[in-house]
Amino acid sequence: MADLAPDAETQPFWDGIAAGELRLQRCGDCRRAVFYPRSLCPHCFSDRLDWFTSPGTGTVYSYTIAHRAFSPFTGTPPYTVALIDLDEGVRMMSRIVGGNRVRIGDRVELKITRLGGEDSPALPCFRVRETV
Repeated sequence: MADLAPDAETQPFWDGIAAGELRLQRCGDCRRAVFYPRSLCPHCFSDRLDWFTSPGTGTVYSYTIAHRAFSPFTGTPPYTVALIDLDEGVRMMSRIVGGNRVRIGDRVELKITRLGGEDSPALPCFRVRETV
């Protein structure tokens, strides 16, 4: 598990998760959001990346239901893994929690979760937003 330790580039992201928020980077030159954390903007190669707090909302781009655990952080199968298009314009892979049926196009919101209990790391997961 030592290789999963935060480094200088990812520490602000994990500090945000521990604080219950999703922190992303934004380029100071092209103003585009960036995920995963890195030292150079993948759009314009600027090194002027700043951190901001995302509302943690987005849309399900795609998903799959895993019937076999493939990571120590996944919990007991079956579970849903999805690609989430965040409202800021970046895509991230995450778990869907909360037991609701998931469909492509569903709106989702951040739900910080400890999948393996209180001793496991906090992870950014998402849940389907209730429609009114």
